[in-house]
Amino acid sequence: MFAHRTSRRLGALAAAVLLLSTTAPSEAHHAGSAPGPVNAQTTFGWGKPIWQDDFVGGLKPIWRKTGRGTVRNQNGMLTLNTTRVGSISATLARPGAKTGRWEIRLRSRRYATSAANYTVRTELVPVPALADHCGARNIVFEGYKLGSNTANLRIRNLPNRSFDAKTPGMNLGNDRWHTFGVEVTANRISWYVDGHVLRTEKRPEALSGIPFTVKFTMAAVPGKAMNQSRMQMDWLRQYDLAKWNGRSTAAPLTTPGTFAGAC
Repeated sequence: MFAHRTSRRLGALAAAVLLLSTTAPSEAHHAGSAPGPVNAQTTFGWGKPIWQDDFVGGLKPIWRKTGRGTVRNQNGMLTLNTTRVGSISATLARPGAKTGRWEIRLRSRRYATSAANYTVRTELVPVPALADHCGARNIVFEGYKLGSNTANLRIRNLPNRSFDAKTPGMNLGNDRWHTFGVEVTANRISWYVDGHVLRTEKRPEALSGIPFTVKFTMAAVPGKAMNQSRMQMDWLRQYDLAKWNGRSTAAPLTTPGTFAGAC
């Protein structure tokens, strides 16, 4: 009798393990670190993307490169490879959107540590680019210096306003996947990291109401020798606001300040 009960328990345990292994989410499909975290779309129920790039095949002509280095699709990832000096960017040349949700899945790597570190940055930038005012109207998904363990979240708006926050400590080491998202509505901006809402900014002076597109940048320290590095995006997805968030977006405000570089 005891052996029979033990056998049944072991059988039930094996079935449970099999069920978990076949139903667990599996978003990562590239070599490297373990599968990445749940994204905001899944957690908050944003529905299907209205546009996405999974970076399969050759680089689409809608991506515009500026700076030194290479931009290409590599093994299903948009890859920005730096040199040892200067910045490199890739900007999405599509019609901008005044409201919506944008989310990426990102990892980065530095190949040396003896020189200065690049900053990995994803932004919503104005369309047309002339409305940028030297970076004074951008929304930063994430901005972190390679080798650090926190990322900056930021809004800049005219005439010289800045609204800033930082993520809690997180593992931003080589090839560690994370998801970063920004939601822009008519009356707020919210940031999402690994499926969690971290900040929500509602002050009217933070909201520009202009159309945005996406820009990826590996930013160098001007005049410095840099550690050659890369950033890789598994996917970029854009959503409209047709579906309500399935959870509260309440979160702390950012810290207001000024941006001296506005022009």
